[in-house]
Amino acid sequence: MKGTLSPPSPTPGDPATGIAADAGNGMDIAAAGAPMREIRMTWLYLATLTLGIAAWAAAAAASSNTLFPSPREVLLAGWGLLLDGTLFENAMASLGRVAAGFLLGVALAIPAGFLMGWYRLARGLVEPWVQFLRTVPPLALIPLVIVVLGIGEDAKIFVIFLAAFLACVLATYQGVRNVDNTLINAARVLGAGDFAIFSRVVVPASTPFIFVGMRVALGSSWATLVASELIAAPTGLGRMMQVATQFLQTDRIIVGIFMIGLLGFAMDRFLLWAERRLTAWQEVRT
Repeated sequence: MKGTLSPPSPTPGDPATGIAADAGNGMDIAAAGAPMREIRMTWLYLATLTLGIAAWAAAAAASSNTLFPSPREVLLAGWGLLLDGTLFENAMASLGRVAAGFLLGVALAIPAGFLMGWYRLARGLVEPWVQFLRTVPPLALIPLVIVVLGIGEDAKIFVIFLAAFLACVLATYQGVRNVDNTLINAARVLGAGDFAIFSRVVVPASTPFIFVGMRVALGSSWATLVASELIAAPTGLGRMMQVATQFLQTDRIIVGIFMIGLLGFAMDRFLLWAERRLTAWQEVRT
């Protein structure tokens, strides 16, 4: 009597079973390693911060220059500025200027970069001006900006806007130019029109480049802030640092530097979070 054949049950020594088990164990290890990597990175941040402050304290203790403040002196100066409202008022004024200039620059740079990368006519008309202005430091335009726009808020925001725009437009343009032609041709073969290709192929593929440009633009905006606030600004971190320089208050200068760094770091982390949410499809090294 013939019996039905059943597949052999896997044995511990079976190579196929071993490969499957190893693959499963590898997935488990990778899943367990992800939070460990995050924990290690957090500890690295704390470790480098602690080492930096310790090195600063040691340098201040060994220095004979009385104008070189220690971390404790800077902390006390910052606490005093926070209590009397000076630090908050100046930080909010600077943050408002950077946010306005940065958002205006990015809002104009992204469509301009798309046009330059997608249309040859737009690239020929716009790219020479972008490359020309990119070689001119925004700070060199301050005298002309004062003459044209005056010494009000418009002049300060315009200088920051220009720095952000020039940094972001090139990254967006390069992102469009780097889109794989195979993806575009495949979409055309499937019957997609220009708008569908642009919105569903070009824009997603360019998004990582756009966020890189936005992060560079954010750094340029904060770097330009202090110079822009020298244009008769009544408030702002740059103005606070300028007044502190006149009275040799180096502890207040360092407080201003720390505030600019902290605000810029927080905004950069927000851009990284948004990038991870919008480019979850992208495989990146951790």
